[in-house]
Amino acid sequence: QVQLVESGGGLVQAGGSLRLSCVVSGGTLSNYAVAWFRQAPGKEREFVAVIRGTSGITSYADSAKGRFTASRDNAKNTIYLQMNSLKPEDTGVYYCAARGGLVSMKTKDYGYWGQGTQVTVSS
Repeated sequence: QVQLVESGGGLVQAGGSLRLSCVVSGGTLSNYAVAWFRQAPGKEREFVAVIRGTSGITSYADSAKGRFTASRDNAKNTIYLQMNSLKPEDTGVYYCAARGGLVSMKTKDYGYWGQGTQVTVSS
């Protein structure tokens, strides 16, 4: 059973940075595509970034391009999301999710989810 645990959220001022971590257990990280999603209060969960299992190639939502960077450390079974130049609209609960096979930007395609970590960006 694959399990994911996020950490690294917190309160930061606009323009600041945070690095989120997602530790994956119960499976070999390189066998999975791992994505980051976020959910703001009253809104649907939305795609932020994904990193491919074997190649490590990344894809980002338009809102994240140029500011966020996803990376992985297979030796530590950990995925990271470096978030720079944070904006108040980046506020929300950030989730990592994993799936075997091809990457996807759709929440319904991911079967394994973490519990989420809160990110709050103050103006």
